Amino acid sequence: MGSRHLQVLIAVFVSGLWGGAVHFVHERGHLGFLDRIEAATTDLRTLTRGVRFPPDFVTIVAIDDAMVKRGGSYPLARTDLARIIDAIARLEPKVIAVDLLLVDRGTNDGDEALEKSLMGRASVLAAAAVFAQASQSIAAEKDEPLSGLPKAEKFLLPLKRFSDHAEIGIANVTTGRSGTPSSIPMLFRTDDRIEISFSLRAAALAIGKEPTIKPDRVVFGERSVATDVDHTLPITFYGPRQTIRTISAASVLAGEIAADAIHDRVVVVGATVTGGGDFFPTPFDPIMPGVEVTSTAITHLLAGDGILRNRSVRLADGIIAVALPMILVTLLAWRRGAIGLKATLIVVLTFAVANVLVFSQGIWLSAALPIAATAPPAILFAAVQLWSGRRRAQYFATRSKLLGQFQAPDIQEWLTRDPGFLKEPIRQNAAVIFIDLSGFTSLSERLGPGPVRDLLKEFHALVDEEAVSSGGMITSFLGDGAMILFGLPQATPADAFRAAQCATGLCISADRWLACLQQPINSGLGFKVGAHFGTIVASRLGGGSYHHITATGDTVNVANRLMEVAAGHEVELAVSDELLHAAGRNNSLFDVGVLTGPIETRLRGRSGWLAVWLWRVSSGKL
Repeated sequence: MGSRHLQVLIAVFVSGLWGGAVHFVHERGHLGFLDRIEAATTDLRTLTRGVRFPPDFVTIVAIDDAMVKRGGSYPLARTDLARIIDAIARLEPKVIAVDLLLVDRGTNDGDEALEKSLMGRASVLAAAAVFAQASQSIAAEKDEPLSGLPKAEKFLLPLKRFSDHAEIGIANVTTGRSGTPSSIPMLFRTDDRIEISFSLRAAALAIGKEPTIKPDRVVFGERSVATDVDHTLPITFYGPRQTIRTISAASVLAGEIAADAIHDRVVVVGATVTGGGDFFPTPFDPIMPGVEVTSTAITHLLAGDGILRNRSVRLADGIIAVALPMILVTLLAWRRGAIGLKATLIVVLTFAVANVLVFSQGIWLSAALPIAATAPPAILFAAVQLWSGRRRAQYFATRSKLLGQFQAPDIQEWLTRDPGFLKEPIRQNAAVIFIDLSGFTSLSERLGPGPVRDLLKEFHALVDEEAVSSGGMITSFLGDGAMILFGLPQATPADAFRAAQCATGLCISADRWLACLQQPINSGLGFKVGAHFGTIVASRLGGGSYHHITATGDTVNVANRLMEVAAGHEVELAVSDELLHAAGRNNSLFDVGVLTGPIETRLRGRSGWLAVWLWRVSSGKL
């Protein structure tokens, strides 16, 4: 396994470990900032889902502004409340649930009237749990079966004369960080007693079955409703206020309501009057009355249409928290470029859409937890990848620049497009130029290594400039000489012309350079150039660890021997008739000097005669 693969494997493992740790810590009540994110995303998902029509099981009788105006005061006189309950009872509801705290004594007549109204009727009265802190914290031994229940200091219960004729339920709700009700605890406790919630008591009375509280559900005989951890019922709102059927208590007293609005339903009596009662923000409404929140929970219990968030869903959250960052880190590692980023974006968008769709279908998967589990490792890994990519880019740019000093840029570019270039030798026409300094060996003995190196650098720079400007490729520097090739990476009709241009340019530049050298260096140095055109064999040569591109064949040997011809005739350049013919005999490239020939000459180590042109720099024309 390569080091990079090992690093990626470690990064994937660590990202999964991070996700698991975030899930573990959050499930134990820490990382409160995630609750704020979850509340915001829950509101957004609820709005995306849109308004739903609730099952017609519950009717709210509101003590609203109209009723207070009719009664003359708020809190409402208990004689008026008794008349409302009597009017409701005449229409035969299943249950009358009074979401009002009746903890203080009223007038004797009022209390007596209300007591008579409650007698013999299926009714539920609200009580309240009083907590030491705003948050309903858990202070219990973990091995106790009901350790997760909200623990109150005390319960505010209705007067005994009322509770003797009605069931009691705790009306508190659990709100998120934004204040939006998120769930209803089914059970509450103090040090010495346990009470069930107002919503559960009303639903059980309507169903006619005593509820059985199990770790993950509430059971009414053969019916069951799933609950979250610690026996809470998650709630999701159907829409803005009055989405659940709401009628004014004043209309009830006036007999202005249809009987089927009350008959065989759970009727919840509660305050919606301006400035009275509890109000909560919801995704649809900034001020929803508390009576509609408890009515929503009652409807969920009766219809079983609440949102599902139980241990199985939380387990799925944990799996997602581990798997999603591992998937994203793997994708970022798999493709470093645009493809990897696009694949990562597709996965994130797919998860987001799936989360919203699942929420719309009644399953509450966390949105904040995957964000916390995924964002840090993905961002960190992407940053490391970016930093590493920039370092690699700088490395390869430096390497490419360095290699460019040892290999022709055209060859580098060609090899990038075609890595198999010249793996097999090819035969083609090309022009070859050799240049060599004469007298350099004896001069280097006198000068020493430092001046010799400086001299060679100037000479090599001169050759490089002329070769590159003419479009040639320096295949190698041979100490005090060089070989230049025209025809690679691809042969062109202009190769011979450009070679002739380069040959004369080399002679002129070298002559000027020598003239600028100090005595006695310039008097001891000269140069000679040979140029030929013909068939070469281009190939890669070298061992297993290093290859270089070069040309071999008779054309290369002839170009090299032509330098001897130039030296023997005391001229700067000897060029073959083949090169001159291929370059165009009528060209003016040689007009800046003196061209003579052709002469027939023999080359060392080669049989036969060769037609050669001799050219020297004309100092008078320069």
